[in-house]
Amino acid sequence: MLLNIGAHLTLLCGILAGVSGNVNGQLIMTGTGGIVRLFGTDQAILEVPDPRKDLPCTVNPTKTAQIGFDLKFHGGFEVSVPMKELVGQENLLTIIFRVTPAAGAGDPAYFIQRIRVPEIEEDSKGEASFYGAFDIGEGKYKIDWLMRDRAERVCSSYWDVEAQLSDKDSQMALAIGAGTIRQSETEYFRQEPPVQRENDPTTVKILLNYAPQNPRSSIMRPIDTSALVSILRNLSRDPRVTRFSLVAFCMQEQKIFYKQDNAEKIDFPALGEALAKIQLGRVDLARLADKKSDIRFITELIRSELSGKERPDAFIFAGPKVMLEHNIETEALKEIGSLDAPVFYMNYNLFPQAVPWRDTIGNAVKYFKGLEYTISRPRDLWSATSEVVGKIQKSRLARIAQNAKSN
Repeated sequence: MLLNIGAHLTLLCGILAGVSGNVNGQLIMTGTGGIVRLFGTDQAILEVPDPRKDLPCTVNPTKTAQIGFDLKFHGGFEVSVPMKELVGQENLLTIIFRVTPAAGAGDPAYFIQRIRVPEIEEDSKGEASFYGAFDIGEGKYKIDWLMRDRAERVCSSYWDVEAQLSDKDSQMALAIGAGTIRQSETEYFRQEPPVQRENDPTTVKILLNYAPQNPRSSIMRPIDTSALVSILRNLSRDPRVTRFSLVAFCMQEQKIFYKQDNAEKIDFPALGEALAKIQLGRVDLARLADKKSDIRFITELIRSELSGKERPDAFIFAGPKVMLEHNIETEALKEIGSLDAPVFYMNYNLFPQAVPWRDTIGNAVKYFKGLEYTISRPRDLWSATSEVVGKIQKSRLARIAQNAKSN
């Protein structure tokens, strides 16, 4: 059992032998005039890098920040406390840590987490484990960290973390600048800031398969959600794309959950609200008995969405592989006719070597002479987005020139 906490903080209830608690998320601290004022003892502990273990704990920090599909570097830590140290009445663990850019590159940021621990029985064994996270731009940072309980016992730790793009990734445009420190985002479907778009109208229609990479999974893992939403966000942030149509479906449920037609921006909050209704663990007995319901669903989806009255400048499929027993029949694809617009497939696949063959959607895209991109790493997403939008514009201009020549 896992109890999810608001801001990248998780209490592992299994390790806690069934204990659960009211835990508040990690927050960035603010102060008057930008100055954060701490209790004198907390400030002194952060200032003197002398690890303390009054409250026994083990801290495993991230010393090399990893870049995510959201194009941000993620730093953090995991901390564990022996259950015997929490025995007794309800307790409150308070974590305060400071992230400081190296070499005076910027002001430090302070974070606070509060973990409410319920009453623990005397014979409880094992460990309580939880973690925290923060987002940073490129650079080096110093972390000063402490945790205290209600009895003012303290555990403290200090480490450095580096966030640096590799030579292969050096051309990537990151979501936050060098030396920047941010509270870790936990709301996947927050609204995007406005984008100053180009005057030349370019429209795309995105067909998103919102499903876990493992088709047998009954949950959407955070990495799957982050990757799929990041594909949408990267496309939505490109100023060369001016209007969006979106069809969000789930192959496991064989159902369309959200549609948005010809809008100036993707409505992420509305999308998130619709996708929250997906129930991956539910089994539909009628579909279970019908061995071809899945291929009929994807066939009808592609036929209806690609042959509609709306004529975008490109069609973009996105999502994990859809490995079905049958492929879409060629006759069904022929009914769609000529698209007069390029087709792309941004295939989210963390382990392409495990499933190297083309899937059902990939075969349909191939029929329309489309291009498929494998998204396994953040670099793949960044380069695929740049190339796809570039090809869309090139195709659109060629089509305009051809029409002008014909007239």
